[in-house]
Amino acid sequence: MATKKNNQSNTVKDIKYYQKKFWRLFAYSLLGMLAFFLFASWGLFGSMPSFEDLENPDSNLATEIISSDGVVLGKYFKTNRSQLKYSDLPKSLVEALVATEDARFYEHSGIDGRGTLRAVSSFGTNGGASTLTQQLAKQLFHGEGSKFLPFRIVQKIKEWIIAIRLERQYTKNEILAMYCNVYDFGNYSVGVSSAAQTYFSKDPKNLTLDESAILVGMFKNSGLYNPVRNPQGVKNRRNVVLSQMAKAKMISESEKVRLQALPISLKFKLESHREGMATYFREYLRDYMKKWTAENKKPDGSDYDVYKDGLKIYTTIDSRMQRYAEEAVSAHMKNLQQQFFIDMKNNKNAPFVNITKAETDRIMMQAMKNSVRWATLKDMGKSEEEIIKSFDVKAKMTVFTWKGERDTIMTPTDSIRYYKHFLQSGLMSMEPQTGAIKAWVGGINYKYFQYDHVGQGARQVGSTFKPFVYATAIEQLNMSPCDSILDGPFMIHKGRHHVTADWEPRNSDYRYRGMVTLKQALAASINTVSAKLIDRTSPEAVVELTKKLGVKTEIPVQPSIALGAVDITVEDMVAAYSTFANQGVYVKPQFLSRIENKSGEVIYEPIPESHDVLNKDIAFAVIKLLQGVTESGSGVRLRTQGGGSGDNRWTGYPYMFTNPIAGKTGTTQNQSDGWFMGMVPNLVTGVWVGCEDRSARFKSLTYGQGATAALPVWGYFMKKCYADKDLQISKGEFERPKNLSIKVDCYQRPVIVKDTTDTEQNTDEFQL
Repeated sequence: MATKKNNQSNTVKDIKYYQKKFWRLFAYSLLGMLAFFLFASWGLFGSMPSFEDLENPDSNLATEIISSDGVVLGKYFKTNRSQLKYSDLPKSLVEALVATEDARFYEHSGIDGRGTLRAVSSFGTNGGASTLTQQLAKQLFHGEGSKFLPFRIVQKIKEWIIAIRLERQYTKNEILAMYCNVYDFGNYSVGVSSAAQTYFSKDPKNLTLDESAILVGMFKNSGLYNPVRNPQGVKNRRNVVLSQMAKAKMISESEKVRLQALPISLKFKLESHREGMATYFREYLRDYMKKWTAENKKPDGSDYDVYKDGLKIYTTIDSRMQRYAEEAVSAHMKNLQQQFFIDMKNNKNAPFVNITKAETDRIMMQAMKNSVRWATLKDMGKSEEEIIKSFDVKAKMTVFTWKGERDTIMTPTDSIRYYKHFLQSGLMSMEPQTGAIKAWVGGINYKYFQYDHVGQGARQVGSTFKPFVYATAIEQLNMSPCDSILDGPFMIHKGRHHVTADWEPRNSDYRYRGMVTLKQALAASINTVSAKLIDRTSPEAVVELTKKLGVKTEIPVQPSIALGAVDITVEDMVAAYSTFANQGVYVKPQFLSRIENKSGEVIYEPIPESHDVLNKDIAFAVIKLLQGVTESGSGVRLRTQGGGSGDNRWTGYPYMFTNPIAGKTGTTQNQSDGWFMGMVPNLVTGVWVGCEDRSARFKSLTYGQGATAALPVWGYFMKKCYADKDLQISKGEFERPKNLSIKVDCYQRPVIVKDTTDTEQNTDEFQL
């Protein structure tokens, strides 16, 4: 009996001993885990995000360029990612995401205990344990996990800590939005906003339930479930998402079946700096932002990074007018280009006209040296002789055509000559009262032709310069549009106004009209009258006024500038003409409204610049002169429907405008440049057309003059603008000053003026 009692005592002792050992081990383990979590939160196992980091995670946000009507024109990015608020997300995408990735998202506080226990007990074979908040923590602060188990355990614990902090810092909706903003969907698209544009060409709020399910399916593995490369896999994954939504009672079974039967339908388009809307303007703005970031610093003194700081650049560009302008340029240039190729068929030195072999060789060599091929081969250590020889070796290439890109085989030399054939164009449209630029088209295709013919390229302006001469004459000589002047032979002798030889300008049609009013003279673009006026005012006075009108290029102090022997940009010409429409007040062109940081704080607002140039009466008198051009001069086709020589190339004709229009066509020597400046009370638009090289041109005035080359772009653009009633483009009269002191209403017999009267004669009178 004693032995039995002793055994029972030992058994009780053993149980107590192991119980004590168990609780001691449990306490040590618990303390160890707590210490481990504590050390991890202190950053002993690697840095942890601070409170400020959680407030402002490093997110590499793309900078957005936004139009005045709220449309994103484009982005600057290294990582194409845009910030979305929860309210921007479609309900279908939020429901699909929660149903598929984290069904208990709204119940847990960052860590799903049930899911974690399930994952641990099944060693990860029965679903993962990561909540959406943990996945966000991983995306924001350390990316993909380590393959080495001890490191992975440390990372997992850090994820838990960060997830809990995120849950404390943000609402559930904010966490969902952040998660949708940071995920990489492939094809340079980070975040739902970029992905929706890339794969479906639409804003997130416009996604269908089917499209939302496709994007949510990509959250599992965007590389594997890429709709472009793996449509069947994406369809299978989308159907899993739809099943999860049905399981969560978010959609009905019948709706699930219907949606699962749908094919994968994409409108895939990579967002690119070289494609999309307003490409030339965006590049001009990018160059401006380089200078802006150098001069404007963050509050802490560091530099802004336009590619990752998520700035929002609000511009004055109107996306609708920009689209109409691009459509007008494309439609007309495609039409006119056909005629240019026809004209060049029998030209052995096409597209160059009347130049020597030596001049041709110089142009071609310069183009070679400016090419990417030349720079690449030079970097490879090739000699100049080897590089030149390579330009005559045929190669596969993709070339631009107006019918789309085409794969072909040709020598690089032939490709240079091919591209020299293409007519280029520049268009800018601006509100004269505010200086707000509403449309900017710098060329025909930015991907293939990067030179900007609005802000970058100054070209000879021809007769569009004449209003500056007339304005000087009205101001200095107290003349009026109704004053008469003799159109007859005229000469400025050697020595007067700095001319080095006798200068005798002639009219383009080689005839004289006798006594004409200034209004008739400008409408018919009479060269002798312009020459007489600059002789009376002096070239210095005209140059001084032109500078006040905002023209920045160097203008020679010579009488020949009266006929347009001056190089000016489209941007400067539009600003100068706008001064007349704005009652004599020059307003500097403005393309920015404001710049905001990623938090929506305004960090820059430009200050408008303006100054008085002419009094209201003189400015209005010039407007009345310019109205004569569209009433009886080379711009009269804006009001007719009868057609004429070359009318098959007048894109959009008949225009049939009945409202007041002030305008001026311009054609330079040998038809190298065609211009049209057109104004209505609240919009001034300038259009230039010509080839890259001035020796590449139309042979005749029929197609080379400004009335055929440039005016149709303006007419087509304005037809589209007037059709859009929301734009509220004026059809009214220009504002007439009270107590007008200059006579502007002249009696005029109806005359028919040929379209070719707007041209300057093809003589050496342009050479200074």
